[in-house]
Amino acid sequence: MTDDGTNRLLVYGAYGYTGRLIVEAAAERGLDPIVAGRDPAKTRGVATAHDVPARSFDVRAAESHLGGVDAVLNCAGPFTETADAMVEACLATGTDYLDITGELPVFERLRRRDDDAQRAGVTLLPGVGFDVVPTDCLAAHLHDRLPDADHLSLALEADGGVSPGTLKTVLGGLGDGGAVRRDGVLRHERVAARIRVVDFGDGLQRAVSIPWGDVSTAYHTTGIPNIEVYLSAPAGARAGMKLTSYLGDGLDNGAVQRGLSWLIDRYVDGPDTETRRSGTARVWGEARTGDTRVVSRLRTPETYQFTVESALLAAEKVLDGDAPEGYQTPASAFGPDLVLELDGVERVDLDAGEVVERASAPDATVPAE
Repeated sequence: MTDDGTNRLLVYGAYGYTGRLIVEAAAERGLDPIVAGRDPAKTRGVATAHDVPARSFDVRAAESHLGGVDAVLNCAGPFTETADAMVEACLATGTDYLDITGELPVFERLRRRDDDAQRAGVTLLPGVGFDVVPTDCLAAHLHDRLPDADHLSLALEADGGVSPGTLKTVLGGLGDGGAVRRDGVLRHERVAARIRVVDFGDGLQRAVSIPWGDVSTAYHTTGIPNIEVYLSAPAGARAGMKLTSYLGDGLDNGAVQRGLSWLIDRYVDGPDTETRRSGTARVWGEARTGDTRVVSRLRTPETYQFTVESALLAAEKVLDGDAPEGYQTPASAFGPDLVLELDGVERVDLDAGEVVERASAPDATVPAE
């Protein structure tokens, strides 16, 4: 808590693409964040640009650097390498934890720390960006519409590019393959093993199955035992994603990963200001049981713009004491309408007669190309 009685937020990974955007928006709102990261020069650069305090430390030494901090917003991916150590520090110091991960293993590992967080009086709230706020909130909304649902399908379509950190995360996880939830249990499958035809509101699109975080988080939020997630992609990208099942072992090689990381740092930047301002993303969801089916859709701002706004909204709610203790998802903490608190978000519920996907085949899957 600061001298004026306000709670203090520390943003770790503040000099990454998304971290910089979040710090800039937080400073503009008067949140006076502490910026932090492993690289002292880069961290000081962000702090100087926004006239905020800075702390430089490796995440493995975080515990001794969280004095005076009420909540940590971790923006340093890949989160498989940073989340566990930061959570340990937060549990030891009574500091609430948030991050913007979409990495399935991170959600699963942090979910298992629920009892530890309850004992420490700490909120563990991963996934407060585009991964997974809109999908988690849509899952909870669909569950409210059909409380007996035993199958949940979600799909995404987005404009714009990706940041260097996101691309590193994607490449780093290719060797893990895909995943779905079946009868309450995570099941491994190839990435892009299935293709589904859905309507995001602009006509039918083909989407491929991916191991999005909701395979974990939506199960925690809703208890629906069968969950799958799809990503809309053009034919060339779908074919490329299928190759990951064959290239995964090679991409797990440390030397290959280091080489790819260097190339990303040198040649990849995130979406520019105009793309973030004008881009949109679309989320489709279906819950069903037997012959009963409900479908809802979301339209949101561009994914990185959305992440900035949703992460700060969640952080402010946590700092205000509005989040339950223990492991939470965005919708379990704040309800399905959390996403509607963000500017530019629209939600549409479809009646049975309006659903134009392959209603005669509830799974609506087609053979992979």
